[in-house]
Amino acid sequence: MSAAASGEARTGAQILCEALVRQGVDVIFGIPGGAIMPFYHALPEYADQLRHVLCRHEQGAGHAAEGYARASGRVGVCVATSGPGATNLVTPIADAWMDSSPIVAITGQVGSALLGTDAFQETDIIGITVPITKHSYLVRDPRELPRVIAEAFHIASTGRPGPVLVDVTKDAQQASVVPDWNFELDLPGYVDHRRVEPDRAAVERASALLSAAKRPLILAGNGVIQSGATRELLALAERTGIPVITTLHGLGAFPQDHPLSLGMPGMHGWVHVNRAIQRCDVLLNVGSRFDDRVTGKASTFAPHAAVIHVDVDPSEIGKLVPVTVGIVGDARAVLSSLLESLPARRDAAPLDDWIAEVGALRATFEPRQAYRRRPETAALQPHDVCAALNAARGRRGPSRVVTDVGQHQMWTAQLLDWDEPRTHITSGGSGTMGFAVPAALGAAIALPDETIWVVVGDGGFQMTNQEIATMAQEGLTNVRIAIVNNGYLGMVRQWQQLFEGRRYSGTPLSGPDFAKLAEAYGVRGITVDTVDAASWAIDEAWDHPGVVVIDFRVEREANVFPIVPQGRSIGEMMVDAHTHAAATAGHP
Repeated sequence: MSAAASGEARTGAQILCEALVRQGVDVIFGIPGGAIMPFYHALPEYADQLRHVLCRHEQGAGHAAEGYARASGRVGVCVATSGPGATNLVTPIADAWMDSSPIVAITGQVGSALLGTDAFQETDIIGITVPITKHSYLVRDPRELPRVIAEAFHIASTGRPGPVLVDVTKDAQQASVVPDWNFELDLPGYVDHRRVEPDRAAVERASALLSAAKRPLILAGNGVIQSGATRELLALAERTGIPVITTLHGLGAFPQDHPLSLGMPGMHGWVHVNRAIQRCDVLLNVGSRFDDRVTGKASTFAPHAAVIHVDVDPSEIGKLVPVTVGIVGDARAVLSSLLESLPARRDAAPLDDWIAEVGALRATFEPRQAYRRRPETAALQPHDVCAALNAARGRRGPSRVVTDVGQHQMWTAQLLDWDEPRTHITSGGSGTMGFAVPAALGAAIALPDETIWVVVGDGGFQMTNQEIATMAQEGLTNVRIAIVNNGYLGMVRQWQQLFEGRRYSGTPLSGPDFAKLAEAYGVRGITVDTVDAASWAIDEAWDHPGVVVIDFRVEREANVFPIVPQGRSIGEMMVDAHTHAAATAGHP
């Protein structure tokens, strides 16, 4: 019998380790420091149960926890010391907050007697992170740790998932007490809406709207993936014949090769998708929060539609887009209820005319979209890289793709096939450059038998590439990194080109020889600057028994199209540097 189970006194640090084990944690990402040292002193006692991954920066540890969570569906855990260690976690905590990723961040804090004295490395991390966490705890008494850790994991993983911070003073880690593991979760005011039965009357109203609709659409977001509702979504679409569009975070929620799949909406979505939104008469939003990158100018979004919004977070319903019917609840539960209520399409309004109209929009605009074809140039294009990677994924079988933020993020979303949930991992709401490499570290550890591809720009790569050293130290073999290297902060440069008269202020970007940098980290490095070599390099990387970095040196001023200019309707897309898709978009 272990000391923790025998009623013997244990230090707060030991209790913290035991509490993590009891939550099923098997890996944590972190960096030690003064205020968290007692925890690290206890950690070796649990080495057979808790794997500690020593990251190179606390931001990397936080993003690794996010990647672990996004790939596995489990809670990711990151650890840091007080002061700068804790503040370096703020960016990944904010990222997890925006993208509803379940993580628990554990930070050391100065001793209780020093709180509020501006002691060495004291920072009020609770105060800093209150707006970007579901809940925060400051633990000064080690007897609170069993309950606090259990509550933290419950809050992070239930309802709308998100980050929880647990700040533990150094003396609470050092003090010895007999832990009490017999407690019940008591969270007054906290409601797990995943366990709340959907409002039956609201479901019936939604069913009536969908049954009578002549031009309906389903908008599927991250909530479908988080709730494991992809089968229910497919069943609903096939039962009703309603076309499905998927947000950036919803990619993989609905197979893109399905006849009812239309593609991605929004700022860099497909023209025919945005036009369909502007013409639809009923829009069923399941698990998407109507982000501004989806809606464009919100007051002009879906102007003819009765909106049905399904979300586990009641605060999202009606926050940005007026709704006709709001249904609070888990996406899987609500979709199941709709399936029970909705008649088969043959018993509802026929959709043949609507399907034909959407097909005509697709036929009109898709061939004109620059990202669907390769520009007439000999230079290596980002499109070539995506085409080669997509072809390899088709031949090689399952893989996950983690993208950073910028042009490459949009090309990857547009050009790769997304047919399975949790295969597309990116930073959406926060738009965090530097996300991809450490997030891939976390995903690779969560799924050691799967290949994890990183697609990252040269700007984002230079922010967190030090985590390749962590990959090498951990002996990872399943990460492949594709750098779309255009020598610019590309998305900002594109906006400067299109809307600011080509004043490239602060965007030209130098960098090292990335292949040599990879070799310095002890991993394989490859440089590619021709179209013919792109497919070879990806196959070579896939076959290599270790981490590989490929530096794809692409056309420097390639742009992402379509694009919705800032403050404009999603019906007013630019399909090239000079042309709007339609001046009258939004009118049926």
